Amino acid sequence: MDQHYYKQKKILLVDDEKELLDMVSDFLREDGYTQIQTASTATEAITAAKEWNPDFAILDVMLPDMDGFSLFEQLRKFTEIPVLFLTARGEDEDRLRGLGLGADDYMVKPFLPKELLLRMGIILRRYYKEENPLVRLAGSQIDFSRAEVIKNGEHMPLTAKEHDILQALYRNAGRIVTIDQLCEAAWGDNPFGYENSLMAHIRRIREKIEENPSKPVSLITVKGLGYKLVLEG
Repeated sequence: MDQHYYKQKKILLVDDEKELLDMVSDFLREDGYTQIQTASTATEAITAAKEWNPDFAILDVMLPDMDGFSLFEQLRKFTEIPVLFLTARGEDEDRLRGLGLGADDYMVKPFLPKELLLRMGIILRRYYKEENPLVRLAGSQIDFSRAEVIKNGEHMPLTAKEHDILQALYRNAGRIVTIDQLCEAAWGDNPFGYENSLMAHIRRIREKIEENPSKPVSLITVKGLGYKLVLEG
């Protein structure tokens, strides 16, 4: 499954240190995570988990109204989302207790932001690997698992090259992908001389994904540089 998909998952951060909540929220957003909610007590966390229905939780062990292990047990009464403990307490007994309860991972403060991101990514990929999300555009949806576009109720198959080009654009959604990068994605290590073929494929892709292919809003040309895929929402 593509990495961009995981970064649309809803992340719940629970810690009584405001500075840490702000820091973790900031580097998650910088890494591309778009849906983050914070809580500074176990009570707030339980309310957020029930009302917001997160996909992943990072729990501090030391909370003012309930320890993180007890909070984990409360959450397990109504949700099976993956959980990572993040705490200043590094004793083996605590780590083993957290993992023994069924938590997915355990990190000790201070920690490297990059390591937390890597561990989160591993857990999310493992936990949600069976899902096949639809990529939503302004006038259509892409189902990469079936290599098709759905527009106005019609299912249109993608060719192998169209699929490769769209995958490259989706991996970099919202950012410019150069013509050379797209040619390499579709034709491999020797992409030179395929610019005209790429333009023809882009034209056919737009006919499938755009409401008005002559005025594209999802697959945008960035003059002199390349193309950009704009996701809905």
